[in-house]
Amino acid sequence: MEKINSDNLEKALSNDEKKENAMMTKEQEIAFHQGALNTLVNERNELFKMIQNVEIIMQAHLKQLEELGVKIKKNKL
Repeated sequence: MEKINSDNLEKALSNDEKKENAMMTKEQEIAFHQGALNTLVNERNELFKMIQNVEIIMQAHLKQLEELGVKIKKNKL
């Protein structure tokens, strides 16, 4: 995965996006970045929900294994 240079957002954007941003007014650019942040926050929240669901399912499997007499070392998970 390519690391994005968060210190210099313009270098992280492709040439087409840079050209497009250069033609935007300040208000349009602000709205663009706010919209991007809103989208990313929503994506992060959905990812968190997925992680919670996976954890719940893992715990259910661990509980069933324990009931069946299988011992799981917690440091492996």
